[in-house]
Amino acid sequence: MPVRWRDLDAFNHVNNSKYLSYLEEARLQWMLTLPGMGMDDRVAPVVAAAHLNYRRPIEWPAQVTIELFVERLGNSSLTIGHRILAGDDEGVLYCDGNVVMVWIDRQTGQAAPLPAAVREALAG
Repeated sequence: MPVRWRDLDAFNHVNNSKYLSYLEEARLQWMLTLPGMGMDDRVAPVVAAAHLNYRRPIEWPAQVTIELFVERLGNSSLTIGHRILAGDDEGVLYCDGNVVMVWIDRQTGQAAPLPAAVREALAG
């Protein structure tokens, strides 16, 4: 993923809030690989928590690589670990942490079972 000029802050590095945008884009790209994006008329995923450890600033110009991996698979939630790395040197770690996604019933807002398509995609 390219770092965009507009992602920079007054200190000339990527603003901390943009890291969340990078992670969101990576999660959405993953979800596009799931049948129905892991949601339907009844259930949909929401972000319940996000934890980011900022390890070093990202400067422009740059390409970043975003790695996602399963940390925990629950009944209605999924904890996705993440790492943001330099695109040209995966030994350079900019950020790590995790995001908890919970599938909810669209009508009630209550937790709903993890869809079978999501569970199957993660089992393989």
